[in-house]
Amino acid sequence: MKLQISVIIAVYERESELRELLESLAKQTYKDFEVIVVDDGSKNQLIYTVEDFITELKIKYFYKPNSGPGLSRNYGMKKANGNFYVFFDSDTIVLPDYMEKLVAHYEQDPFDFYGGVDAAADNFSDLQKAINFAMTSFVTTGGIRSAKNDFGKFQPRSFNMGISKEAFETSGGFKPMRVGEDPDLTMTLWESGFKSKGFRDLKVYHKRRTTLAKFAKQVKSFGRARPILNKLHPSYTKFTFWLPTFFILGLLLSIPLVLLGCPYLFYSYIFYFLFVFIISSIQNKSIKVGVLSIITVFLQFWNYGVGFFESQIRLNLFNQHLQEAFPNHF
Repeated sequence: MKLQISVIIAVYERESELRELLESLAKQTYKDFEVIVVDDGSKNQLIYTVEDFITELKIKYFYKPNSGPGLSRNYGMKKANGNFYVFFDSDTIVLPDYMEKLVAHYEQDPFDFYGGVDAAADNFSDLQKAINFAMTSFVTTGGIRSAKNDFGKFQPRSFNMGISKEAFETSGGFKPMRVGEDPDLTMTLWESGFKSKGFRDLKVYHKRRTTLAKFAKQVKSFGRARPILNKLHPSYTKFTFWLPTFFILGLLLSIPLVLLGCPYLFYSYIFYFLFVFIISSIQNKSIKVGVLSIITVFLQFWNYGVGFFESQIRLNLFNQHLQEAFPNHF
C-alpha cells in the first residue's frame, strides 16, 4: 500500500513557532504530503500564517473551539485525505529528510504507528538545551524510555508521532485528555493488537518550555498523569514509574542522616549531580548548560515525583474519580 501522508498540527496561539514548523515542512526533500493545521481556539486566529505557505505546501486550515491537543488532532484526522497521519507539536522543527526517511522505513517494513526522537538545535538557548538534556538523557528519568527505543515496545509521543488510518478508526484516536493523551493512545493501540516502532533517525528539534517555572509545571503534570494512565491501563504499570518519588524521598532522608553522622547517602546525590554536570557539559560543549542541567534535572525529579505521589494518594488512597482529582487534565 502506498503511504499517503497527512501531517496534523494542533496548535493554540504560538504563531512564530507554527511559522518555523511550516518552514521546515516546506523544505522537505520528499514533497508528496498534505498539512492540516487545526487552530484550537486561538484568540488571534492563525489563518494568515497558514496562507503564507499555500504556494509551498498542500495545506488546509481549520478553526475550532478549544478542546485540547488530543481532540484537535482527532478533528484534523477526520478532515485529512491521507491513509497515514503524522503529528508534530507546534514547537518542533522537522529535519529536511524526515519524510523521505519515513517513507523508506514504511516501504521496507510497514507499521501501524511509530514515534521518533527529539533533540535541541545548536541555536536553542542554554536553558532549552538543559531542559532537553533532562528530558532525553540516559542519566535521567527521560532516558528510561529512550534507552529502550530500539528494544521491545516503543512508546511514541505526540510531538513526533504517526498512526495509520486503520489504527485511528479502530481506536477512535485520542481520548479527551489534555495531559497523557499520547501514551494513553499508545497503550490503547497495543491492547487492540497494533504494533509500534521507534526510529532514531526520524528526528525533530523540540523547543519544549522556555522558563524553569513552565518546565516545572509541565513535569508535575506528567507525574500526575502517570497514575491516571495506570488506572486506565493497569497491565502496563511498572515499578520504574516510582523512581522519581523514591529519588526525592532519598534526598530528603539524606539530610537528617548527615546530621546524625552518616553522610554517605547525601554524598551519592552529590556524585550523581556532578555526573549530570560533566555529561551535559561535554554533550552540549558548554559549562553553563552543564550547570543549568543540574537545575533542570533536579526540577524534573522533584516535580514529577511530587506530582506522581500526589496522584497516587488521591486516586488510590482517597479513591477519587480521575476527573474529580485532576479536572484540568480532562
